[in-house]
Amino acid sequence: MRERSGIITFKGNPMTLLGPELKVGDKAPEFNLVDNGLGSVTLASSAGKIRIISAVPSLDTPVCDTETRRFNQAAATLPQNVVVLTVSLDLPFAQKRWCGAAGIDRVTTLSDYRERSFGNGYGVVIKELLLLSRVVFVVDKNDTIRYIQIVQEVTSEPDYDAVLAAARALL
Repeated sequence: MRERSGIITFKGNPMTLLGPELKVGDKAPEFNLVDNGLGSVTLASSAGKIRIISAVPSLDTPVCDTETRRFNQAAATLPQNVVVLTVSLDLPFAQKRWCGAAGIDRVTTLSDYRERSFGNGYGVVIKELLLLSRVVFVVDKNDTIRYIQIVQEVTSEPDYDAVLAAARALL
């Protein structure tokens, strides 16, 4: 598997990303994730919609918690043809518990624990931690990646306004 260094840090330490380097204009790779009810969710499951896909290391950490809550609030202001997906390697049971406790009702949390098809296909697995890096993709209704934000320091939050502007530009 391809290794890419010099892109992200975790607490100031350089990390290595595994997988391809996707670019704006690329077709979004298909994935097979697990929802909170243990059902299968693919990219095709939201065909025809604009997708904000937020990859995070773990919902049980402060920055991931804050990020998912912020996107949940923002999702309430977006039209029905925009979906917000948060992907982590947390087990679906933990995601469901966290969503219930946090009152998350607009963001769909999905687990990549079974196949790591998202992490490997989108090039966001951190080699040293075997967790997903903090990256946000905006994918249009035709499955083309229109925006990518790799958060350089994994413990930092993304630029929410830039992500939402990219999604709104596709409306």
